[in-house]
Amino acid sequence: PPQAVAALPPPPAFNGRFIAPVDGRLISRFGAKSGGLYNDGINLRAPAGAPIRAAANGVVVYAGNAIEGFGNLVLLKHDGGWVTAYAHAEDLLVIRGDTVRQGDPIARVGKTGSVDEPQLHFEIRQGKKPVDPLPHLPGVG
Repeated sequence: PPQAVAALPPPPAFNGRFIAPVDGRLISRFGAKSGGLYNDGINLRAPAGAPIRAAANGVVVYAGNAIEGFGNLVLLKHDGGWVTAYAHAEDLLVIRGDTVRQGDPIARVGKTGSVDEPQLHFEIRQGKKPVDPLPHLPGVG
């Protein structure tokens, strides 16, 4: 069912630094792939049920499964026009309007949507433009 469109609180202060959202192994990088495909983020293999953490302070602007291919998805809005996306989750631990702090568990790793093994598809966007998450995630890759 569509979520009510109500004013959301402003996101908490963002220090410009992201943390890795899951402890996992990089299995797909940002950018062009074979067959004309393009990855707007990165994919990290992790055990089913492992915690997915907020990469930065933010507000949940979407938590659901209505966007085809992504399965259970959380979108967080951060200060400065940044947005992070967390897809293919097994369980969502937040709802629209929740305020989260960096490191808070927001979901659990799963294989929902168009994937066949447990993983996290993670995106960082500046406004609507996807950016490569790896330079923003120390220790990943």
